[in-house]
Amino acid sequence: MYLSTPTDTQLVELMTWFSTQAELDIWSGPEFRFPFDLEQFKCDLKLSTLASFSLLSAQSELLGFGQYYLRSGRCHLARLVINPHLRGQGVARHLIAQLMAKGTADLKTNACSLFVLEHNHSAIKSYQKLGFSFACYPENIPLENVLYMILNKSSVSDTLKDNK
Repeated sequence: MYLSTPTDTQLVELMTWFSTQAELDIWSGPEFRFPFDLEQFKCDLKLSTLASFSLLSAQSELLGFGQYYLRSGRCHLARLVINPHLRGQGVARHLIAQLMAKGTADLKTNACSLFVLEHNHSAIKSYQKLGFSFACYPENIPLENVLYMILNKSSVSDTLKDNK
C-alpha cells in the first residue's frame, strides 16, 4: 500500500463512497456541497491548498483517502476515509501511519491531531489503537458533537515503527 497524489479517476470513485448529504457531512464537515460534480468536489476538497493523498494497493486500487495540514503545531489529519468494501480490515492503520510519516516530515513536527464525531465509535476505536487520545482543543470547536484527539511525539514514533 502506498500514498499517491489523487487522480480525477480516483476522485470520481471516491465520490461514489458518499450517497447522501449525511454521509458526506460525517466525512467532510459542513462546508462541502452535495450533490456534487467532479469540479465542485475538487474545489471543496481544497486540493490546491491541502496535502491530499490516495492510498493505493499494489494493483493501483483505491483503498482510502486522507489529507493533512498544520494546525496548532501538529500534523492535523483530515478527511480520512477507507473504501466501504474494505473497512474493518486494517487498511485505516496503513493510511494513517503513512499520512503521519509524510505529514510530520513535511510539516517538521512530531505530533499529530484529528477531529472525530463523538458517535463514530469505529473510527475512535481505530484512532485509540494507534495511540491517539482525547484532549481539550485550545479554542472552540466550530462543529457540534466533535472530539479532538492527539498523538504525542513519542507515540508517533512508536506508531510508525509498529506499522513497518
